[in-house]
Amino acid sequence: MQIAILLFDGVTALDAVGPYEVLRLLPGADVRLVAGTAGEKATDGGPLKLVADHALADVPSPEIVVVPGGPGARVLLGDEAVLAWLRSVHERSRWTTSVCWGSAVLGAAGLLEGREATSHWLARDGLAEYGARPVDERVVISGKVVTSAGVSAGIDMALRLAALEAGTAVAQSIQLLIEYDPQPPFNAGSPHKAPAEVVEQLRGRRA
Repeated sequence: MQIAILLFDGVTALDAVGPYEVLRLLPGADVRLVAGTAGEKATDGGPLKLVADHALADVPSPEIVVVPGGPGARVLLGDEAVLAWLRSVHERSRWTTSVCWGSAVLGAAGLLEGREATSHWLARDGLAEYGARPVDERVVISGKVVTSAGVSAGIDMALRLAALEAGTAVAQSIQLLIEYDPQPPFNAGSPHKAPAEVVEQLRGRRA
């Protein structure tokens, strides 16, 4: 099973690496890190870089597509080469997926029209601009399009995919192997739970 994870300058590392760590453990997985041009891609977090070994043209028919987010995703909204590739591979994919702001890239490619979809809570409502119906959920499955909320939600999304592709037992074994057992020190992982002042601070930074 060929799995393409899109990379670009300004990608949020966990958006890509979280799903990678889950999906690479699927039986028969062949993970390809792809980009408009192959090579190193700077993440949004400083010196860390990820390497795309393949250009888009090298991977025309992946069965699973993962579009991560990050500040650099804004550039992709007007990158016709990337959008055309997404439209093309979506025609043949089993699953077309996104993490965080990556859902906006799917929207810009015309793949969210009429679908329920989610994204990072700071960007979720903007999906309506692409004809989507924004949903306040961590993972949303609409046909073969799967969108997930911000950053860490990509792990949840990938585990859902693992269950759909290989069954619950395989997904559970992957979860156990990566010891994904979240026990955060604070109950502040969503705007519904975090202190109001923290939520407003982040809204202000985005504005």
